[in-house]
Amino acid sequence: MIQLSLLSVFIPTFMMVSLTPGLCMTLAMVLGMTQGVRRALWMMLGELAGVGIVGVAAGAGMAAVMLRYPEFFTVFKWVGGAYLAYLGIMMWRSRGRMAIPDMNTSSGFGSAVSRRALAAQGFVTAIANPKGWAFFMALLPPFLDTSRPLPLQLATLIVIILVIEFGALLIYATGGQTLRHLLGESRNVRLLNRVAGSMMVGVGLWLALG
Repeated sequence: MIQLSLLSVFIPTFMMVSLTPGLCMTLAMVLGMTQGVRRALWMMLGELAGVGIVGVAAGAGMAAVMLRYPEFFTVFKWVGGAYLAYLGIMMWRSRGRMAIPDMNTSSGFGSAVSRRALAAQGFVTAIANPKGWAFFMALLPPFLDTSRPLPLQLATLIVIILVIEFGALLIYATGGQTLRHLLGESRNVRLLNRVAGSMMVGVGLWLALG
C-alpha cells in the first residue's frame, strides 16, 4: 500500500497538472462545443487508455528508452497533428461532420462522429506527445517505494491519475458545451465554428510541432 503522506502530495500535484490547459484538455473543450459532453466521453476513453499506457511505461522505466528514440513519435505526431488540423479547418469553414449546423436549435450539435474516431483522437493525442512521457517519467517514479512490490503501487497511482484526469476532461468538455449554448444562436454558429476550428488547428499544430 501507499503511505497517506505520499498520497497527500501526489493527489494535489497531479490535480494541478491535469487541470492545466494542454493538448487533451483543449481537445475535450472543442468536442464539448461541437459534439457535446456525452459523445466527448468516447474521446476521453481513448485519452485515458493512452495516459494509462504512458503511466505504466514511465513507472516501469520504459519511458526513458522511448524518449531516446524520438522517431517513434514522429509518425504519430505528424499524422495525428495533420488530421486534427484538417478537422479544424473544416470546422472553421462550417463544413465536415464536426461542424455545428447553421440552425437555431437549443441542443443540436454537429453531425455525429463515430465513436471509434473520437476514441482514436484521444488515444493518439495522449500517446504521441513526448512531453507527456517526459512529464510522467519525472513525476511518477519519485512516488514509488522500491522496497515494496511495484505492481500494486503503480496500479494504485495510475488509477488515481486516471480518475483525476477524467474529472479534468469533464470540466473542460462541460465548459465547451456551456460556451456552445451561450454562442449557439443561429447568428453566432459561424463564429462558434471558427472558435472551435481555430482551437482544433492549434491542437494539431501543438501536437505536430511541440
